Amino acid sequence: MISPRRSLRLLAIRVTTPAHDMKLALLVLGGGGHARVLIETMRANGCSIMGVVDPALAPTAHGPGGAPVLGGDEVLDTLKPDEVLLVNGVGSVTSMAGRDAVFRRGRERGFRFASVVHASAIISPSARLADGVQLMAGAIVQCEAVIGANCIVNTGASIDHDCRIGESVHIAPGATLSGAVTVGDRTHIGTGAVVIQGISIGCDCLVGAGAVVQRDVADNAHLRGNR
Repeated sequence: MISPRRSLRLLAIRVTTPAHDMKLALLVLGGGGHARVLIETMRANGCSIMGVVDPALAPTAHGPGGAPVLGGDEVLDTLKPDEVLLVNGVGSVTSMAGRDAVFRRGRERGFRFASVVHASAIISPSARLADGVQLMAGAIVQCEAVIGANCIVNTGASIDHDCRIGESVHIAPGATLSGAVTVGDRTHIGTGAVVIQGISIGCDCLVGAGAVVQRDVADNAHLRGNR
C-alpha cells in the first residue's frame, strides 16, 4: 500500500508528458491489446512513437497499431535513459506481476516511464498521479485521490475522492471505487466491480468482474462475485 514516504514521490500532473520531455522518443514495451490502445491514445495526443519492444513479436515496419516492432529486450541495451521515455504496454487480466516486473526492470536500468492520459479522462486538479500512470478513455479521478506509479485506470473506470491506490494496480473497465478506498500494490480490480466507501483492499489481490466489495480484504485474497 502507499506509504507516507512513497507518497512524497507522487507528482501533480494533468498532461501526458512534462513539457521538457516532449522531445524524447516514446518506446512502448509490449505489443498486445493494451499496447494498441495506448498507441492510439498517444497518437491522438500528438505524440510520436519510436516503436514497440516485444520479444514475442518478429521485427516489422508495421506492427501493433501500425508502429514498428524493433525487437526484444535487447533494444534497450542500445538506448540511453536520457534519450527515450518508456511506455508500459503490458496489461493484465488477473495478475499484475508481469506488468510490475517490466516497470521495475526499466526503472532499475535508469529509464523513466511516461504517463498516458486520454483526452476524455477527467482528473481533479487536487488529484496526484505518479510516473507511468495510464488513464484511458472516460476514466474519472476525483479530488484528493492519489494513484501510485505504473497504474492503469481503464476505460470508464471511476476513482472517487480521497482514494489511495498503490503501485502497479489495474482498475479495469467500468470499475467503481467510492470515496476513501485504499488499494494495495499489484492488485487487480475487475471489470465492473464496485468497492464501497472506506474499504481497504490489500496487496496482490484479485477482485473479480462484477464483484461488490463491502468489507476489508486481506493481502493475496481472490474474490469472485459479491462479498
